[in-house]
Amino acid sequence: MNLKTYKKDFESYLLNRIPKKEPQKLYEPIRYILQNGGKRIRALLVIFSTESFGKEKKEAYPAASSIEIFHNFTLLHDDIMDEAEMRRGKATVHAKWDENTAILSGDTMLILAYKMLEEYEGDIYKQLNILLNKTAVEVCEGQQMDMNFESATEIKAEDYLEMIRLKTAVLLGAALKFGGIIAKASQEDLDSIYQFGENLGIAFQLQDDYLDSFGDPEKFGKRIGGDILDRKKTILFIESLKTASQKDKEKLLKLFSTKENSDHLISEVLNIYTNTGAPERVKKLSEKYTNKAIEALEKTSIPEQYKEFWKGFAYELMHRNN
Repeated sequence: MNLKTYKKDFESYLLNRIPKKEPQKLYEPIRYILQNGGKRIRALLVIFSTESFGKEKKEAYPAASSIEIFHNFTLLHDDIMDEAEMRRGKATVHAKWDENTAILSGDTMLILAYKMLEEYEGDIYKQLNILLNKTAVEVCEGQQMDMNFESATEIKAEDYLEMIRLKTAVLLGAALKFGGIIAKASQEDLDSIYQFGENLGIAFQLQDDYLDSFGDPEKFGKRIGGDILDRKKTILFIESLKTASQKDKEKLLKLFSTKENSDHLISEVLNIYTNTGAPERVKKLSEKYTNKAIEALEKTSIPEQYKEFWKGFAYELMHRNN
């Protein structure tokens, strides 16, 4: 599987499906965010999953477009809520146009995500639609949990894991299950491939949390400590509080309550994280969910060469630096 070729072919299909009509101020922001980079991981998961279960890749393109548009819709609205000015190195939609335009274009993207599924008929359409409905609600639940954490004084690790399962992992699971539904896979296969994606998604986010604080800045592609500056109570923060000395616990809470944003602040927080052994525990937790993903993959009936592909994909995802 040539990843670049798959991605190029899919992107051509995707962008050709976005309307080029009036009012342009509604559709231009949609084309802008969809053209603004991105690895297309979720869309490619749909395509690769469809092939793994024995169907042609082009049968997956409408469903892959649905997942990709939905994912970018969530990013567009997230940027508004976070008041973010940049996304993938370019101005966010609300910064380039205005907030009202961004909200309306985002709403349209959500509708387009569902319209893409109209390419399918009968039971396949019904199953895809039901799964997208379920996933969309879960993603919103995860986003609200994340927002609740901003003002929470204590967060349990299990609550954080549930938040990232909902906000991030269920969409990966849905993408893989989309492929199985298109290929009319068995219910056992559908459940197993979903669990593969969901567990891999949790591992992916845990790894992302780790890299934000301890990754190589040149390879990670963004400033180390961004989550700290944003006062995000990631798994590193939660794990550190569990084992920190009273002095370090008080210091960490104080650092997260100040308005200071500096390299010194990042350094102080990272020292506490390191002293508590949190980075090592987070890496082990990420490995745990990766292993759970592989166990689920092994239960599927897909051919062995595809299982090897997915294992390689999981390995690359979990050993990335960006």
